[in-house]
Amino acid sequence: MNRRRHDGIDPVARSRARRRALQAVYAWQLSGARVEDVIAQFAHEQAHEVADLLYFEDLVRGVDKYQEELDVALAPFLDRDIEQVDPIERAVLRIAAYELRRRPDVPYRVVLNEAIETVKRFGAEHGHTYVNGVLDHAAADWRPVETQAPRAK
Repeated sequence: MNRRRHDGIDPVARSRARRRALQAVYAWQLSGARVEDVIAQFAHEQAHEVADLLYFEDLVRGVDKYQEELDVALAPFLDRDIEQVDPIERAVLRIAAYELRRRPDVPYRVVLNEAIETVKRFGAEHGHTYVNGVLDHAAADWRPVETQAPRAK
């Protein structure tokens, strides 16, 4: 069965790329290793799983390149310093912030849903509630036209 959409994007492969990006950003945050080394480490594993490798690399490199900007942008929506946020939740927030701010081709609802599902899978028991609250407010601020548009029925 062909999962690709009319625009050529495979949503399942993108979801897997986001999960891998979470693991890579998490490892990068904890180790302080060069992002290229982390990508190389995970790229080998990517080859054995159907995932969007280009999207994975874009997410990881984007978080690395724009980390300071993303952290500053997230700050008004957090109840603590970004470094105090659980490492899994912090990685998810940075990836989602990158997508919301730098990937306007990805609908905000997709970004939020993927972030919440990823935290449910890998994060703390109620981490998804925190991430959802932060990203809801951030999306409303960063993508007001999209978030205020009426939903299609």
